[in-house]
Amino acid sequence: MKASTTAAAIGALLISGAAAAELSANIGVTSNYVWRGVTQTDDSAAVSGGLDYAHEAGFYAGTWTSNVDFDDDTTAEVDFYGGFANEIDGGLGYDVGVIYYWYPGANDDLDFTEIYLNLSYSNFSGGVAYTVDKEDDDADEHDLYYHLGASFDVAETWSVGGTVGYYDFDSGDSYTHGQLDITKSAGDFGDFTLSVSVADEDDDLDIDGDTLVFVSWAKTFD
Repeated sequence: MKASTTAAAIGALLISGAAAAELSANIGVTSNYVWRGVTQTDDSAAVSGGLDYAHEAGFYAGTWTSNVDFDDDTTAEVDFYGGFANEIDGGLGYDVGVIYYWYPGANDDLDFTEIYLNLSYSNFSGGVAYTVDKEDDDADEHDLYYHLGASFDVAETWSVGGTVGYYDFDSGDSYTHGQLDITKSAGDFGDFTLSVSVADEDDDLDIDGDTLVFVSWAKTFD
């Protein structure tokens, strides 16, 4: 389950004024697809790719897909999203949109829809995502996810970022997670990231609380 990272990234490009192309594609590989502190691939590797459209006025839309490993029937995730991102006077950026998570082949109706609001100022960011619909009619729908983050350039091609998130489920379960990312930009060869992630142990949510260390590579084509 992919957090709105692709949508947020498009929003950041628009806010910074760096979105020179209206249509872009992205590819990536990771040794462990971790979403909100929890592995989506049973601690195995994932390959992902996406396509994004961004209008200079601030509107954007896109899709993103990756392999997952929940069970024998749920092996793929496809996200569809759209929204609007801009910056107000004083340098405060905002990104509001909707994202639909689709799991083709899932037997237990995992698909769901979120609306989100992300804010950014200087090196800091934060946001909230709210679940408005789940394919499983018997599931509690009104989950909330909050996150705060910061990212700093520490050298010409190096950056360090951190994220703290809190997932509050309508069922009454909740957990907190944190992640540290060290990224090396390789120019035309993409970006390489070393990540360390840990989440609260929770038997009801099947979270073991282990520290996850993984490496990722991503590249965008304008």
